[in-house]
Amino acid sequence: MAAHTSTIVTTQHVSSGTWTTGVCDCCSDMSTCCCAFWCFPCMQCQTVSQFGWCFCMPLLDCCGVVSCCLRQKMREQYNIHGSCCDDVCTVCFCYPCTWCQMSREIKIRAHSGTVVTQQITRS
Repeated sequence: MAAHTSTIVTTQHVSSGTWTTGVCDCCSDMSTCCCAFWCFPCMQCQTVSQFGWCFCMPLLDCCGVVSCCLRQKMREQYNIHGSCCDDVCTVCFCYPCTWCQMSREIKIRAHSGTVVTQQITRS
């Protein structure tokens, strides 16, 4: 029997320039929404940790400063258009929804990329 190996390469691209989900898209990721509802500080700490920051940073979020800084760094890293003024307004408008959006963005960006699978068939 001869074995043939076929390789399938799939590339998932996340468009840059915009957030992949909206601020009020909580239903697009119910696990994040539920985590934020039941233990908001835990979700915040998990989010900053996944982004590479110290997990304690949200506990120091006096007046939304940490939230705005994280949002700005995410925009820079993921090439998302916006401004400091946009970040402040978004954080002030709906603080929990902003954190859910940032958490979803990190999850989506972490799962995008190249997936390689191999299939071995025997003939």
